Amino acid sequence: MRALVVHEFGPISAHRIEDVPDPSIGEGDVLIDVKAIGLNFPDTLMLQGKYQTRPERPFVPGRDASGVVIATGSAVNRVKQGDRVIAQVATGAFAEKLVAPQARCFRMPDKMDFVTGAGMVTIYNTAYVAVVIRGQLKPGETVLVTGASGGVGLAIVQLAKAKGARVLAGVTSKDKGELALANGADALVDLSASDLREDLRRQVFALTKDRGVDAVFDPVGGDIFDAALRALAYAGRIVIIGFASGRIPEVKGHYILLKNIAVVGAPLDIHFKMQPQVMDAAVADLFRLYDKGQIKPEIMATYPLERIHDAMDVILARAVKGKIVLTTGAG
Repeated sequence: MRALVVHEFGPISAHRIEDVPDPSIGEGDVLIDVKAIGLNFPDTLMLQGKYQTRPERPFVPGRDASGVVIATGSAVNRVKQGDRVIAQVATGAFAEKLVAPQARCFRMPDKMDFVTGAGMVTIYNTAYVAVVIRGQLKPGETVLVTGASGGVGLAIVQLAKAKGARVLAGVTSKDKGELALANGADALVDLSASDLREDLRRQVFALTKDRGVDAVFDPVGGDIFDAALRALAYAGRIVIIGFASGRIPEVKGHYILLKNIAVVGAPLDIHFKMQPQVMDAAVADLFRLYDKGQIKPEIMATYPLERIHDAMDVILARAVKGKIVLTTGAG
């Protein structure tokens, strides 16, 4: 099979598509004929050795895939050969075939195509952990989503709306704002202001009658996190999702205390490890929302697996609006 292989961490351009042996499965594993692969910002970090985990080399990176079950181990009971599935894995998805633990495989809704399925995996699971599980969103609350035109940001916009929130979308350009509004945002907050520390709060207070927002969902970090923290209402919370800006922010404890606010982390992978039943329920809920037409990934572009470097360049240029998906050309 063909796969992208990382022999040593380094520049993205250094890693190549190679012919490698098909993977073997254990008794609790599922072998998938991959049709589409979701591409995420953390994937670019993984190839460079900048991600929070550094697998032993060589390895095949990639987290998200959709495809058809080819074979199952003797202990597998949740999917069968021929099932259309999505899979969320730690590594291995940038390939024509993928082995995934059965607990990380989910049967796709009948009307969901492979590109949509691959485009949903990480971004909507991340959104669900942030909004529902860790953010504890309540109907009627007002929230701010930073980086609202990216894959995770748009997923949060859609999910928060589906759960009954009023959504303010933080964006840096007019076209990104139009995309956020088209995906359900109620109003926009301009994150391109030169004095963001003051201007973000001014905009949010103008949109909330000087109250502030109940929650901020932030995949960006850096200066945007610092400014958004000041826009929280009484007893508000800011949910940390990632640091796409490149800078990990720091928060002073006395500010949290005096403002009566909460700073919450929303890591995805640990929830699959520590609360698999919760994640099963989360994926089932997401599929229900998809079937009802309340959520759907905004697919910006698809690239064949061979052009993965071009696709990653778009991500590194921060030019992604929605989601990029790779296709294998198989079936």
